[in-house]
Amino acid sequence: MTVRRTSCNLCEAICGVLVTVEDGRVTDIRGDESDPLSRGHICPKAVALRDLQEDPDRLTTPVRRTADGWQPIGWDAAYELIAGRFGAIQREYGRNAVGVYLGNPNVHSLGALTHLPAMVRQLRTRNRFSATSIDQLPHMLASYLLYGHQLMVPVPDIDRTSYLLMLGANPLASNGSMMTAPGFGRRLKEVRKRGGKVVVIDPRRTETAAVADEHHFVRPGTDAAFLLALIHQVIEDGNARPAAYVDGLAAVEEAVEAWTPERAAELTGVPAEVIRRVAAEYGTADRAACYGRVGVSTQQFGAICQWAIQVLNIITGNLDRAGGTMFPRPAVNALLGLGRGHIGVWKSRVRGLPEFGGELPVSTMAEEIRTPGDGQIRAMLTVAGNPVLSTPNGRQLDEALDSLDFMVAVDPYLNETTRHADVILPPAPPLEREHYDLVFHQLAVRNTARWNDPVLPKPAEARHDWEIFRDLGLALVRRTPWSRRKVAMMARLRVPPRRIVDAGLRIGPYPLTLRKVRRTPGGIDLGPLQPALPGALFHRSKRIDLAQRMILDDLPLLDALTCGDGELLLIGRRHLRNNNSWMHNSARLVKGKPRHHLLMHPQDLADRELSDGQLVTVTSAAGSIAVEVAASNDIMPGVVSLPHGFGHHHPGTRLTVASQVPGPSANDITDAAFTDPTAGTAAVNGVPVTVTAA
Repeated sequence: MTVRRTSCNLCEAICGVLVTVEDGRVTDIRGDESDPLSRGHICPKAVALRDLQEDPDRLTTPVRRTADGWQPIGWDAAYELIAGRFGAIQREYGRNAVGVYLGNPNVHSLGALTHLPAMVRQLRTRNRFSATSIDQLPHMLASYLLYGHQLMVPVPDIDRTSYLLMLGANPLASNGSMMTAPGFGRRLKEVRKRGGKVVVIDPRRTETAAVADEHHFVRPGTDAAFLLALIHQVIEDGNARPAAYVDGLAAVEEAVEAWTPERAAELTGVPAEVIRRVAAEYGTADRAACYGRVGVSTQQFGAICQWAIQVLNIITGNLDRAGGTMFPRPAVNALLGLGRGHIGVWKSRVRGLPEFGGELPVSTMAEEIRTPGDGQIRAMLTVAGNPVLSTPNGRQLDEALDSLDFMVAVDPYLNETTRHADVILPPAPPLEREHYDLVFHQLAVRNTARWNDPVLPKPAEARHDWEIFRDLGLALVRRTPWSRRKVAMMARLRVPPRRIVDAGLRIGPYPLTLRKVRRTPGGIDLGPLQPALPGALFHRSKRIDLAQRMILDDLPLLDALTCGDGELLLIGRRHLRNNNSWMHNSARLVKGKPRHHLLMHPQDLADRELSDGQLVTVTSAAGSIAVEVAASNDIMPGVVSLPHGFGHHHPGTRLTVASQVPGPSANDITDAAFTDPTAGTAAVNGVPVTVTAA
């Protein structure tokens, strides 16, 4: 029996774990008290790493679709087939005839981060999509505009704050998101223990809201009005004190002049006196942090919301201050390996939505496949994603994928999306990989560094994800004419991830090498967050301009907000035992009370002559689904909530446990046409629906 240290990289918390191995099998997984970031905390998903390793449904070798069903294919034969078909399609229809979709797990994988971008570049297509535009794109846009880099995202310094204001976030279920804060519940208790205050603004009394000092319901889609009113009131109270390197306060003051607490109260449902009090408390707190997550990003005005959150932190002097919001200083600076970002350099062919950072909004993907003409997507590569369940109007995308000439998936499962593929390439599971987290150290509430060697050996016939991207990239490169760029790219693809991490550590801000980090397998504590501005800004001027025209010019769009009397608005919700659209194949995670119900306020049920537990039909502009309804006083009147990621019932999948999990796909009724006008983000919260007896 051996006990090995590693980390769980299934979510953003990157919790340290101790894995017990006996006779080549995992027998126990528990939290690692020596990890300086997670301090022994784990959630049920970490324990389910064992289930991923042993899942009989997991693919272990490449498979190819044939007239006789799925058949094994060798790795090299698969690479040559893929490179040949992609090349032929691009020669006939143009380089944009191949589309790419990258799912959320890619940012949790060292090999994907180091080798996937280089492989994708060989396809030379502008039809690139990812989970970013159904998730954190507004965060990244606000960071790009204000700080000069799309991933320069400040995080709450929760371990020292005295006033934490959260909107549309449930970190007790997510373990923090765009804020790596494992053990968030304990950290929340520590805020209150030192006399601090926690305020949550959310249409649902979430697990986080239930333990906060205050929770206030807000009507979905109106958070921008609430935030603008806070900014208005902070300025009116004389509590605006931005740093000397901040410009544009006068323009912001003019832009929010009409957004009084009374006006915001009419739209949001948050009383004007509460808005005034929260603004006064926030504006005078000595260490305050405002944080907003999916609920405020994936709505119609998500970009305005995330800009406003940053403005609120900046003008109150809480940016770059201990206990406010700060920028982590990771041992490997991932910002140096990523582009600063850009927006609108090109637009989608059908609807004209802007790209951001080289990716088009995922809400356009189905129409780009289905609409004939120059640039139509005729082949797709999906990597670690299940967009049929996780993107808007999943039924439409399901039909679109079925019409492709050719499709490839890099994925360990035959699921609702990959069932359309002609070739599936499965990577080795997490416990067989080496790992260093490049992204989430960039978002962590404390500076740490940790390298993980594989817990279990990889079978000889298996491939790590970086090896798949290396070899597929090489197969694509070999079909191009000779050039110095070709030689350089072939050399780049052959560099293993550990050498890239070692180089990053050597040029980083601490005297570290990979060898030094490996000597401390529980992780190295590099200390609390430290002030970094204005020097860390990516703008040449080293100044922050609050008056971003892209945002200010769109503020008049908020005038279209209405109270919507009698209207029901759909929001999502997250469960601790779920991991977006996957891991429902773990029996230990899906066991227990069903979690798929539509939550609805008792008064809304009574008004429609519906009863608790009844089967109802939920209808939107995109379609209808049937689901059981559950009465709950934790949901705001006029709001209904359906969890994301269910719907594993298609006969073409091979998901033994997941297919038995009840619940429809919420994205069968989210509308691909309902997007943020500024960023193009899919608006999957605040969707107008009707609920009737089934």
